[in-house]
Amino acid sequence: MIEVALYQPTIPPNTGNIGRHVVGMGSRLHLIGPLGFDLDEKSLRRAGLDYWEHLDVMHHESPEDFLEWLGDKRIWLITKFGQQRYDQVEYQDGDILLFGSEISGLPDDWREKWTSQCCYIPMSDKIRSYNLSNAVALVLGFGYHKAGLYDQ
Repeated sequence: MIEVALYQPTIPPNTGNIGRHVVGMGSRLHLIGPLGFDLDEKSLRRAGLDYWEHLDVMHHESPEDFLEWLGDKRIWLITKFGQQRYDQVEYQDGDILLFGSEISGLPDDWREKWTSQCCYIPMSDKIRSYNLSNAVALVLGFGYHKAGLYDQ
């Protein structure tokens, strides 16, 4: 399984849509707090529809809690400041895909710590970024394909 981590998400429907995609892929979702919403928020559950109850989700109260859990697991930061394209990575079972907040992205010190593991999604100069749930769907789906995990 390739896991998805969201750093301090702020838009409940994005997280709900990501949760639905994670369930569909048989993945796990990590929410790194503080969150910009309550986990019982209606719009979060509405976006996840009836899939939310099947979601394997871990809520890390703080970035420090997530880093403690992460240990030496292999992580890929998806950021427009990445050095390599997301589709040039050799994803493996057990990898963690980390996506930043819709408002502020990922912390500079995290991007500096894992510079060689920062990846970007190509985009034209006509937009500033992709929608978070679309970015997760794109990279997670490709990661599963590349790692040969679709058959599991």
